[in-house]
Amino acid sequence: MTPPLAPDPAVLRGLRLFSGLDAAALAEIVRSAHTRRIEKGTTIFAQGDPAALCHALIDGRVKIVQTGADGQQVVVRYIGAGEMFGTAAVFSGGIYPADALAMVDCVGVHWSAATMGELMERYPRIALNALDVVGRRLQEVQTRLRELSTERVERRVAHALLRLARQAGRRVGSGVEIDFPLSRQDIAEMTGTTLHTVSRILSGWEGQGIVEGGRQQVTIRQPHALVAIAEDLPKPTQA
Repeated sequence: MTPPLAPDPAVLRGLRLFSGLDAAALAEIVRSAHTRRIEKGTTIFAQGDPAALCHALIDGRVKIVQTGADGQQVVVRYIGAGEMFGTAAVFSGGIYPADALAMVDCVGVHWSAATMGELMERYPRIALNALDVVGRRLQEVQTRLRELSTERVERRVAHALLRLARQAGRRVGSGVEIDFPLSRQDIAEMTGTTLHTVSRILSGWEGQGIVEGGRQQVTIRQPHALVAIAEDLPKPTQA
Protein backbone atom coordinates (compact mmCIF):
# COMPACT_ATOMS: atom_id res chain seq x y z
CA MET A 1 0.00 0.00 0.00
CA THR A 2 1.29 3.46 -0.91
CA PRO A 3 2.05 5.42 2.27
CA PRO A 4 0.01 8.61 2.78
CA LEU A 5 1.62 11.80 1.55
CA ALA A 6 2.80 14.20 4.25
CA PRO A 7 4.02 17.50 2.77
CA ASP A 8 6.54 19.63 4.59
CA PRO A 9 4.77 22.60 6.25
CA ALA A 10 7.29 24.81 4.46
CA VAL A 11 5.45 24.20 1.18
CA LEU A 12 2.61 26.36 2.51
CA ARG A 13 4.84 29.41 2.94
CA GLY A 14 4.45 30.29 -0.72
CA LEU A 15 0.66 30.19 -0.55
CA ARG A 16 -0.80 33.68 -0.25
CA LEU A 17 -3.64 32.38 1.95
CA PHE A 18 -1.15 31.42 4.69
CA SER A 19 1.23 34.36 4.35
CA GLY A 20 2.50 35.75 7.65
CA LEU A 21 1.88 32.61 9.73
CA ASP A 22 4.61 31.09 11.88
CA ALA A 23 6.00 27.56 11.66
CA ALA A 24 3.76 26.19 14.42
CA ALA A 25 0.63 27.47 12.67
CA LEU A 26 1.74 26.06 9.31
CA ALA A 27 2.41 22.67 10.92
CA GLU A 28 -1.12 22.60 12.34
CA ILE A 29 -2.60 23.62 8.98
CA VAL A 30 -0.75 20.79 7.25
CA ARG A 31 -1.98 18.29 9.86
CA SER A 32 -5.56 19.36 9.15
CA ALA A 33 -5.16 18.96 5.37
CA HIS A 34 -5.78 15.96 3.14
CA THR A 35 -3.09 15.27 0.54
CA ARG A 36 -3.50 13.18 -2.61
CA ARG A 37 -1.89 12.31 -5.89
CA ILE A 38 -4.02 13.31 -8.88
CA GLU A 39 -3.63 11.57 -12.22
CA LYS A 40 -3.46 13.50 -15.46
CA GLY A 41 -6.96 14.05 -16.87
CA THR A 42 -8.74 13.88 -13.50
CA THR A 43 -11.60 16.31 -12.88
CA ILE A 44 -10.77 17.64 -9.41
CA PHE A 45 -14.11 19.39 -9.14
CA ALA A 46 -16.88 20.05 -11.64
CA GLN A 47 -18.76 23.19 -12.58
CA GLY A 48 -21.99 23.37 -10.60
CA ASP A 49 -20.83 21.10 -7.77
CA PRO A 50 -21.27 22.43 -4.21
CA ALA A 51 -18.05 24.19 -3.18
CA ALA A 52 -17.03 21.97 -0.28
CA LEU A 53 -13.23 21.96 -0.43
CA CYS A 54 -10.43 24.56 -0.59
CA HIS A 55 -7.64 23.26 -2.82
CA ALA A 56 -3.92 24.01 -3.10
CA LEU A 57 -1.58 22.63 -5.72
CA ILE A 58 1.78 21.34 -4.47
CA ASP A 59 3.06 20.01 -7.78
CA GLY A 60 1.73 19.89 -11.34
CA ARG A 61 -0.58 22.03 -13.46
CA VAL A 62 -4.38 22.45 -13.35
CA LYS A 63 -6.68 24.08 -15.91
CA ILE A 64 -9.84 25.91 -14.82
CA VAL A 65 -12.46 25.68 -17.59
CA GLN A 66 -15.96 27.18 -17.66
CA THR A 67 -18.67 25.96 -20.03
CA GLY A 68 -21.42 28.31 -21.18
CA ALA A 69 -25.07 27.48 -21.81
CA ASP A 70 -24.25 27.11 -25.52
CA GLY A 71 -21.56 24.53 -24.76
CA GLN A 72 -18.67 26.86 -25.56
CA GLN A 73 -15.72 26.47 -23.22
CA VAL A 74 -13.54 29.26 -21.83
CA VAL A 75 -10.22 28.64 -20.09
CA VAL A 76 -10.47 30.88 -17.03
CA ARG A 77 -7.04 30.28 -15.55
CA TYR A 78 -4.09 27.93 -15.30
CA ILE A 79 -3.02 26.94 -11.79
CA GLY A 80 0.61 26.16 -10.99
CA ALA A 81 2.42 24.76 -7.96
CA GLY A 82 2.00 27.00 -4.93
CA GLU A 83 -1.43 28.35 -5.89
CA MET A 84 -4.87 27.95 -4.31
CA PHE A 85 -7.97 27.21 -6.38
CA GLY A 86 -11.67 26.72 -5.68
CA THR A 87 -11.34 28.86 -2.56
CA ALA A 88 -13.46 31.88 -3.51
CA ALA A 89 -16.49 29.66 -4.09
CA VAL A 90 -15.99 28.02 -0.69
CA PHE A 91 -15.73 31.38 1.07
CA SER A 92 -18.99 32.52 -0.52
CA GLY A 93 -20.77 29.26 0.31
CA GLY A 94 -21.71 28.74 -3.32
CA ILE A 95 -20.94 26.33 -6.13
CA TYR A 96 -17.80 25.85 -8.20
CA PRO A 97 -18.20 28.12 -11.26
CA ALA A 98 -15.91 26.00 -13.47
CA ASP A 99 -14.23 22.62 -13.86
CA ALA A 100 -10.72 22.00 -12.49
CA LEU A 101 -8.81 19.55 -14.70
CA ALA A 102 -5.37 18.05 -14.00
CA MET A 103 -3.22 18.70 -17.08
CA VAL A 104 -0.39 16.49 -15.80
CA ASP A 105 0.08 14.19 -12.82
CA CYS A 106 -0.30 16.43 -9.75
CA VAL A 107 -0.03 16.49 -5.98
CA GLY A 108 -2.67 18.55 -4.21
CA VAL A 109 -3.92 19.27 -0.72
CA HIS A 110 -7.38 20.30 0.38
CA TRP A 111 -9.30 21.40 3.44
CA SER A 112 -13.03 21.10 4.05
CA ALA A 113 -15.04 24.29 4.36
CA ALA A 114 -15.65 23.51 8.04
CA THR A 115 -11.96 22.95 8.72
CA MET A 116 -11.00 26.14 6.92
CA GLY A 117 -13.58 28.05 8.98
CA GLU A 118 -12.05 26.69 12.20
CA LEU A 119 -8.56 27.63 11.03
CA MET A 120 -9.73 31.17 10.24
CA GLU A 121 -11.17 31.53 13.74
CA ARG A 122 -7.91 30.32 15.27
CA TYR A 123 -5.71 32.34 12.91
CA PRO A 124 -7.51 35.53 11.81
CA ARG A 125 -4.59 36.27 9.48
CA ILE A 126 -5.97 33.59 7.14
CA ALA A 127 -9.27 35.49 6.84
CA LEU A 128 -7.41 38.71 6.00
CA ASN A 129 -5.34 36.87 3.43
CA ALA A 130 -8.51 35.36 1.96
CA LEU A 131 -9.83 38.86 1.27
CA ASP A 132 -6.61 39.63 -0.59
CA VAL A 133 -6.82 36.38 -2.61
CA VAL A 134 -10.44 36.97 -3.62
CA GLY A 135 -9.74 40.62 -4.44
CA ARG A 136 -6.84 39.71 -6.73
CA ARG A 137 -8.90 37.07 -8.54
CA LEU A 138 -11.73 39.59 -9.01
CA GLN A 139 -9.25 42.07 -10.47
CA GLU A 140 -8.02 39.40 -12.89
CA VAL A 141 -11.58 38.66 -14.00
CA GLN A 142 -12.28 42.35 -14.56
CA THR A 143 -9.11 42.66 -16.65
CA ARG A 144 -10.11 39.66 -18.78
CA LEU A 145 -13.63 41.05 -19.29
CA ARG A 146 -12.20 44.40 -20.37
CA GLU A 147 -9.90 42.68 -22.85
CA LEU A 148 -12.74 40.59 -24.29
CA SER A 149 -15.05 43.56 -24.69
CA THR A 150 -12.66 46.27 -25.92
CA GLU A 151 -9.55 44.76 -27.52
CA ARG A 152 -8.82 43.36 -30.96
CA VAL A 153 -8.27 39.63 -30.98
CA GLU A 154 -4.53 40.00 -31.70
CA ARG A 155 -4.12 42.02 -28.50
CA ARG A 156 -6.12 39.47 -26.50
CA VAL A 157 -3.94 36.61 -27.73
CA ALA A 158 -0.78 38.58 -26.96
CA HIS A 159 -2.00 39.40 -23.44
CA ALA A 160 -2.87 35.74 -22.85
CA LEU A 161 0.58 34.51 -23.90
CA LEU A 162 2.31 37.14 -21.79
CA ARG A 163 0.21 36.17 -18.75
CA LEU A 164 1.11 32.52 -19.21
CA ALA A 165 4.79 33.42 -19.64
CA ARG A 166 4.71 35.28 -16.31
CA GLN A 167 2.97 32.37 -14.58
CA ALA A 168 4.91 29.48 -16.13
CA GLY A 169 7.69 30.90 -18.27
CA ARG A 170 11.06 29.17 -18.54
CA ARG A 171 14.04 30.79 -20.23
CA VAL A 172 15.34 28.77 -23.16
CA GLY A 173 18.05 30.13 -25.43
CA SER A 174 16.86 33.48 -26.73
CA GLY A 175 13.25 33.17 -25.62
CA VAL A 176 10.73 32.20 -22.94
CA GLU A 177 8.97 28.85 -23.18
CA ILE A 178 5.53 28.38 -21.62
CA ASP A 179 6.38 25.35 -19.54
CA PHE A 180 3.29 23.16 -19.95
CA PRO A 181 1.32 21.68 -22.86
CA LEU A 182 -0.64 24.46 -24.56
CA SER A 183 -2.69 23.89 -27.70
CA ARG A 184 -4.03 26.51 -30.07
CA GLN A 185 -7.52 25.44 -28.98
CA ASP A 186 -6.56 26.27 -25.37
CA ILE A 187 -5.50 29.75 -26.47
CA ALA A 188 -8.76 30.19 -28.39
CA GLU A 189 -10.73 29.25 -25.28
CA MET A 190 -8.73 31.72 -23.19
CA THR A 191 -9.33 34.63 -25.56
CA GLY A 192 -12.93 34.14 -26.70
CA THR A 193 -12.13 33.45 -30.32
CA THR A 194 -11.90 30.54 -32.76
CA LEU A 195 -9.19 27.97 -33.41
CA HIS A 196 -8.94 29.23 -37.01
CA THR A 197 -8.30 32.80 -35.84
CA VAL A 198 -5.66 31.78 -33.29
CA SER A 199 -3.92 29.58 -35.88
CA ARG A 200 -3.83 32.47 -38.36
CA ILE A 201 -2.43 34.90 -35.76
CA LEU A 202 0.23 32.52 -34.43
CA SER A 203 1.30 31.50 -37.93
CA GLY A 204 1.79 35.18 -38.76
CA TRP A 205 3.81 35.76 -35.60
CA GLU A 206 5.90 32.66 -36.27
CA GLY A 207 6.71 34.06 -39.71
CA GLN A 208 7.90 37.29 -38.07
CA GLY A 209 9.98 35.39 -35.51
CA ILE A 210 7.90 36.68 -32.56
CA VAL A 211 6.86 33.24 -31.36
CA GLU A 212 7.79 29.66 -32.12
CA GLY A 213 5.23 26.87 -31.97
CA GLY A 214 5.57 23.13 -31.62
CA ARG A 215 3.38 20.24 -30.60
CA GLN A 216 1.29 21.84 -27.82
CA GLN A 217 4.21 24.13 -27.05
CA VAL A 218 4.73 27.89 -27.41
CA THR A 219 7.99 29.81 -27.04
CA ILE A 220 8.06 33.59 -27.11
CA ARG A 221 11.14 34.62 -29.10
CA GLN A 222 10.58 38.39 -29.08
CA PRO A 223 8.86 39.35 -25.81
CA HIS A 224 9.16 43.09 -26.51
CA ALA A 225 7.39 42.68 -29.86
CA LEU A 226 4.58 40.74 -28.14
CA VAL A 227 4.26 43.45 -25.49
CA ALA A 228 3.99 46.04 -28.28
CA ILE A 229 1.11 44.07 -29.83
CA ALA A 230 -0.62 43.60 -26.45
CA GLU A 231 -0.39 47.28 -25.57
CA ASP A 232 -1.03 48.53 -29.13
CA LEU A 233 2.38 50.22 -29.29
CA PRO A 234 4.60 50.78 -32.32
CA LYS A 235 6.53 47.63 -33.19
CA PRO A 236 10.05 47.81 -31.70
CA THR A 237 12.78 48.31 -34.27
CA GLN A 238 15.46 45.67 -34.67
CA ALA A 239 18.89 46.63 -33.33
